[in-house]
Amino acid sequence: MDTNIDKVFSILNNIKGYEKISTENSNLKRLGGMTNIVHLVETENINLIVRIPGKGTEDYINRTFEYNNAMAAWRAGISAEIIWADVERGIMVSKAINAIETMTPNLFSTRKGSPARAGLALAKLHNSGETFDFRFDLFNMIDEYLKILSSKNAELPDGYHEIVDAAKPVKEALIANPNPLAPCHCDPLCENFLDDGNNMWIVDWEYSGMNDPMWDLGDLSVEAGMDENQENEMLIAYFGKEPTAAQKGRVIIYKAMCDLLWTLWGLIQHADKNPAEDFWAYSIERFERCKRLMQNTDFKKNIQAIGNN
Repeated sequence: MDTNIDKVFSILNNIKGYEKISTENSNLKRLGGMTNIVHLVETENINLIVRIPGKGTEDYINRTFEYNNAMAAWRAGISAEIIWADVERGIMVSKAINAIETMTPNLFSTRKGSPARAGLALAKLHNSGETFDFRFDLFNMIDEYLKILSSKNAELPDGYHEIVDAAKPVKEALIANPNPLAPCHCDPLCENFLDDGNNMWIVDWEYSGMNDPMWDLGDLSVEAGMDENQENEMLIAYFGKEPTAAQKGRVIIYKAMCDLLWTLWGLIQHADKNPAEDFWAYSIERFERCKRLMQNTDFKKNIQAIGNN
């Protein structure tokens, strides 16, 4: 038997009430995951998700924060219930959400109403009144990721530091015009959104924290490759009306800034030899997209707009 499959059943058999789950009475399916090992375990009475952390994730993920925030997201009514976790080892077992589609960029463009449902789910999270552990601070995280990469003697794309310098007006504008912090997902990959046709559910809280809620909207727009119409559908559902120029400006700024940050995340995966995909190509693609948006003549207008709340 595959070593990871052995681990899945060993984990479940040590949880009260799940001691008898085995290959004979369940179906096991490996799910996607860029850094972790994730399995769906289907039984007659319950379906479970077992997440085993990937190698090296301990360098940049706080599992206690993740668990606490995942529980808060469940209380907010937008995420799966965690039934067991070992924060020391980073293992988590949750109830599977049934009858859903795991979203992809293609599904966000073809599944009617999905951008709006995502916007409503994010609004429910951001307005939940929950307080997440961890402060997701963009520029502090860039500094931290650069330190990790330095310790690994990793190569940066040509011009990365120059683009960080070019982002100083963004940092200054955000400091001068702070948005109230809210509990945010902070890593809204399409695959972290599960759609049942009526509601959108959100999973995977590894990077979650208190943040400017516009980050989640801008980042999801990037991850889903939303066109202008899809993005507007998401934003109108989120705000309940057309966004202001200041709100739209923040979203556009964060579309560039999320690429600036996740470029470094990809380089960490590349340095750790994560086999999930070509992370050097992933990082270069994100970095080039960031540069294109920042070099667009309207980008400065969006920075100025956030001061006009």
